[in-house]
Amino acid sequence: MSEARLPLPYRDQCAHLLIPLNKCRVAEYYLPWKCEPERHAYEKCQYELVMERMIQMQKIREAQEAKSKGAATIGVPLIPSTAKLS
Repeated sequence: MSEARLPLPYRDQCAHLLIPLNKCRVAEYYLPWKCEPERHAYEKCQYELVMERMIQMQKIREAQEAKSKGAATIGVPLIPSTAKLS
């Protein structure tokens, strides 16, 4: 990844797809229609990563809700009772 000069924020599980995409972009002068298969594969990988993180977060939230139902805690309401909601 350092040889391909990938910036640190892009060094994730999809970096193996970004390297050939960037090489294709440079070779084809960044014409958007030239590297569609590589771009599609990279964007699909990014989408799958986002979906995995969303599923993990949902599981964490469900676990927290189940935990909080066991111990009733009084929280701060998001909308104050004095607010007019019309």
